[in-house]
Amino acid sequence: MLRPTEHIEALPDLTARFYVKRGLFRKERIEAGLYDLDEYGCVLKTDKIFNPGDTLLLDLVMRMPFENIEAEGLTVLITERRKHCSNYFYSIDFMSDDSRIHSSIADKLKRIRDVLRKKQSLRSRRSGPPNSLGQMA
Repeated sequence: MLRPTEHIEALPDLTARFYVKRGLFRKERIEAGLYDLDEYGCVLKTDKIFNPGDTLLLDLVMRMPFENIEAEGLTVLITERRKHCSNYFYSIDFMSDDSRIHSSIADKLKRIRDVLRKKQSLRSRRSGPPNSLGQMA
């Protein structure tokens, strides 16, 4: 799932949120940008170090004008790590254990992917050919 990292952009308005244990009683909340998302997993970027084979419990949050779309409590498996400057790109697979991914989470993931496609389509139209409006006049 990881692609060359030189010209990759974060997905619009989409972040992953998870916690990392820091000491005996303290957890640090991390928010990481997502760079790819499909029905099987995602790619995120963070400066935290994980190893392939590690599992995380994360939430995907799509920021919306009125109410965010949140797919909470996803158990994921880190399958690949690639260093880029002082950060790491991680390829992550959603664990398809039917007892963990409930239909409501699957529905929210599908909704996030649908909204993301629409946002990317609008973004690509806005950054289309520079003189497209001038040619219409």
